Amino acid sequence: MTNTGYDRAPGDTAIPPDAKALTSTGVFIYTAGLFLAVVLTATSFWVANTSLLWAPGIALGLAVLAIAQMGVHLVFFLHITTGADNTNNVLALAFGMLIVFVVMAGSLWIMNDMHASMMPPSELMNLQMQH
Repeated sequence: MTNTGYDRAPGDTAIPPDAKALTSTGVFIYTAGLFLAVVLTATSFWVANTSLLWAPGIALGLAVLAIAQMGVHLVFFLHITTGADNTNNVLALAFGMLIVFVVMAGSLWIMNDMHASMMPPSELMNLQMQH
């Protein structure tokens, strides 16, 4: 459960004794998250624009950096952890990822099917060219 000693409604004048410590900790967490996000973004731009890395490995490197960036945002900004009080958040995130995967897979399947349907068979193309 949550600690109700620190829950405050707008307009509450009662300030807990260590509220300043909680605020500075929150600022530190957001600042650390911002720093990590900026470093990962700058690294991604460097990886995409450098010729020092093995070219086939660049895509994998960018994917790893993107996953790390998502992790930073989830932990530092959205505060999604594996704690007992965050079970619903983790389930909502997993469900959202499932929906995104289904939409992406369905879109790719439909686009592939449309591509196959749009091109006439090569035999028909050869017949048209002979006349």
